[in-house]
Amino acid sequence: MRFILSSSELSSRLMTLAKVIKSKNTLPILDSILFVIENGMLHLTASDSETVMKTTIAIDECDSDGSFCVPNRTIIDAVKELPEQPLTFEVDLTNYTVKVIYQNGMYNFTAQNADEFPRTMPITENATTIVMPASVLNDNINRSIFATAQDELRPVMNGIFFDINSEALSIVASDGHKLVRNKNFTVKTETPASFILDKRPASMLKNVLPRETGDVTIKFDERNAEFTYSDGVLTCRLNEGRYPNYNSVIPQNNPNQLNIDRRSLIGALRRVMPFASDSSQLVRFHIEQGRLELSSEDIEFATSAKEDITCEYNGTPMNIGFKGTSLNEILNNLDSDEIIIQLADPSRAGIIVPVTQPENEDVLMLIMPMLLNE
Repeated sequence: MRFILSSSELSSRLMTLAKVIKSKNTLPILDSILFVIENGMLHLTASDSETVMKTTIAIDECDSDGSFCVPNRTIIDAVKELPEQPLTFEVDLTNYTVKVIYQNGMYNFTAQNADEFPRTMPITENATTIVMPASVLNDNINRSIFATAQDELRPVMNGIFFDINSEALSIVASDGHKLVRNKNFTVKTETPASFILDKRPASMLKNVLPRETGDVTIKFDERNAEFTYSDGVLTCRLNEGRYPNYNSVIPQNNPNQLNIDRRSLIGALRRVMPFASDSSQLVRFHIEQGRLELSSEDIEFATSAKEDITCEYNGTPMNIGFKGTSLNEILNNLDSDEIIIQLADPSRAGIIVPVTQPENEDVLMLIMPMLLNE
């Protein structure tokens, strides 16, 4: 079997697929990438047994169909240093030898039988299907993934929760200390459905979706989800379990409202955080009409910092504490120039929303307060 394709196109796709492959696999064949030539197209597949990513490349020339597996590191190392040029593959499917011919040289290596590569389990016929723009899905994943947990005891918290009903699609993530809820009012269904996307496949989608300009079709059943985009397909096992009732932890009445420039708050936060205790990362907010004072201290090392920022505040004067690193993450995952922080009292969660919401969306972030020793 002989075929010719672009070196840079192949290298780019292989680098994306390589993120699926784990350093230690239960099956040796999973260290390889599956090559399938069919109808003038090259289909590439990588898998870790739970997550499978496929992509397709148009090839310039081929003389027959066929399939084989190539060790991941071998093929990536072979093509990543090559400048853009045609690559000619000559594959002996009897002895599983591969010869790659390029402008000034050639590689020889051994392939493996494609029959050993595990096949993807199809999504069941009763699967729920939703369609949304790739850019919107990418924005929602980017805004949410930082808030997922790393909790072995509660694996449901280690993913992003997709919850669709007749009102909207809510994309939610929380680690128990902070929470992100994105509502998209253009995606809805009369039959409520939900699934939990683990952060590992979510991270893989983050890598491929920025290059996409069209829609993503999401199909999911009780066990698996399939994301189809123009460049390929990602299929993954879903996190099992019941996601907590996220709406119940979002306060419905936080009457004290602080309007502030997001970048100014990030700058002040970064300046006072180095002086906070390493163990707690506590930053104290003192809020009164027209002024926000941020302060931090580390009693053990006798360090402290304090900074004032101008703001708009409608509410009673308040002292409240937040974990500086968590607040910084929230602020850096919002796009609006101005934000609103809604507060009730020092013991209740604060809600942070952008003044300018994305089109047809409602973005809300929540942060739990920390106890202050007055």
